[in-house]
Amino acid sequence: MRILHLPKWYPHRYDDQDGDFVARHVAAIAAHGGVGGGPVQSAVVFAAVARGPLPTLLAEDHDLVGPVPTWRYYYRARPTGLLPLDKLLKLGLWLECQRRGLRAVRRHWAGARPSVVHAHVLFRPAALAWWLRLWHGIPYLITENWTAFQPGNVERLGRLRRWLAGFLVRQAAAYTPVSDDLRRALAALGGVNAHTVIIPNVVDTELFHPPATAATRYGLLNVAAFNEKAKNLSGLLRAVAHLRATAPTLPGLHLRIAGYGPAEAQMHQLAAALGLLADDTVEFLGKLTSAQVAAEMRRASCFVLFSNYENLPCVLIEAQASSLPAVATRVNGVPELLLPDGQAGLLVPPADEAALAEALRAVLTAPAGHFDAAALRARAVAEFSYPAVGRAFGAVYARILGQ
Repeated sequence: MRILHLPKWYPHRYDDQDGDFVARHVAAIAAHGGVGGGPVQSAVVFAAVARGPLPTLLAEDHDLVGPVPTWRYYYRARPTGLLPLDKLLKLGLWLECQRRGLRAVRRHWAGARPSVVHAHVLFRPAALAWWLRLWHGIPYLITENWTAFQPGNVERLGRLRRWLAGFLVRQAAAYTPVSDDLRRALAALGGVNAHTVIIPNVVDTELFHPPATAATRYGLLNVAAFNEKAKNLSGLLRAVAHLRATAPTLPGLHLRIAGYGPAEAQMHQLAAALGLLADDTVEFLGKLTSAQVAAEMRRASCFVLFSNYENLPCVLIEAQASSLPAVATRVNGVPELLLPDGQAGLLVPPADEAALAEALRAVLTAPAGHFDAAALRARAVAEFSYPAVGRAFGAVYARILGQ
């Protein structure tokens, strides 16, 4: 079995964390997507606009040493400087990158074609996968992660792209959205596929694990991209400021924020204006590695995510693998992680800062053992670990190929 992965997002030379959730899917498949949960041959072809100057129109990075041979291509953001022409040229450059990548993969596989093409996120990867099925008879499946299809966002896609999304999902041999919420969102666009399987995001449950003793845990933790529209970090900061003013002796009222992005300077300024930096109520940690995030999760007593919209956040799964309860907004796929029994944490309405403050107060003052640490960890290993997710994809591949 040979699986060709075509991702929309993937870690690259300009940002090693961009699309890391797709890279983890690919790694889980390579290690556990074969017969009996064993390894499978995989390859990745990825192309994106360069975020810096290129000496030529196209540049290539390739990694043939690791378990998944990977070809990354970059093309100029402004080939001519004429916007209407550049849009067309960039599509042509993307296609040329894919052509080169497909030829390189075939050479690597001694002339063999892929058994299955796995497109990660609409549109271009899935459209190319559909073309490969049409001309070469190679079946394809789509894994979808994109919040663009959720209500409130989908109208910005335009009528043609909404139709195309439904068409590409219907034409696929299988469809594997990462949440049931996303399945419903694509179904509303006509994206209904008889072979739909919800396969969640994957986390490294060996890296993310509970601390040796729960007594070492203290404070709040947030890990997110500094995308204010999606993550509502300003609302989180205001809720923490409210708690500091109304409950200054609340144990554990200390928020550590990890991440990076366009709103980073803006959030630093807001935290300073609220007086949260002067007394060390809030700390900004910047960009962290996965190992550093795992260490932070073993240190904190509560994870908090106050997003306006989400899909199936990997950080909440990583928190569960670390036996860390969470407070998060009741949006999109989040309730599929924080179940109504309250064992994993508490849900609050989006944008309700008063409700967030009260939920944080409840979690920080909860008695020891209130949240079932063992159950949090057990669910993460059973449903979201590399072996569990890799085998789930393996079962889909086997069904597509009639094995």
